[in-house]
Amino acid sequence: MGDSDDRWEHILRVAARLFAQRGYHGTGMTELGEAAGLQRGALYYYIQSKENLLYEISSRHVVEMVQFGEELVKEQRTATDKLLRLSKQLIRTIHDDLDEVTVFFREIGALTGERRLRVFELRDRFEDVWMRILQQGVSEGVFRRADPLLIKAILGMHNYSYLWMKPGGQMQPEEVAQYFCEVLFRGILTESGDVEYRSLTTDH
Repeated sequence: MGDSDDRWEHILRVAARLFAQRGYHGTGMTELGEAAGLQRGALYYYIQSKENLLYEISSRHVVEMVQFGEELVKEQRTATDKLLRLSKQLIRTIHDDLDEVTVFFREIGALTGERRLRVFELRDRFEDVWMRILQQGVSEGVFRRADPLLIKAILGMHNYSYLWMKPGGQMQPEEVAQYFCEVLFRGILTESGDVEYRSLTTDH
């Protein structure tokens, strides 16, 4: 990696931290330049525009997750194995790139035009990875269902962790992912609890 790449990476990290702490709109270019150690002109040389910087911060971890997921789908593994691996990779990414992920969830609405469309396309491709794995599991007879609402529930459980996950926490990211998957795979109802739940949903 050359000096230019190193500087670009430094700017991304600094901007992600500031955007996560103070918000995209609450962070001025002068403030960003000072934090990155660059004059205003030099800063614009690297980032082109503030919105372009937001796009790069918001999209790169999604790009990596989509690439990981689409390769995983092609592998000769069971659906259960694939889902666990995808879960672990997602929680690890949230943990390691917490500022970037925070900016993605909080500030994505500030993107406009083609950048906005590209990020939403990446999001849709990532959801499709989960759908294909769930559909494989249904075909294998190990999953009961594969539908968009289930994907929203699974991703909600994973993505919400950016609000409470802290580096150096009691559980490693992979342990958090395994816990999530155990809840997902096994559910929380005992056999008697399942009978009670079915009676409640039948009555109501």
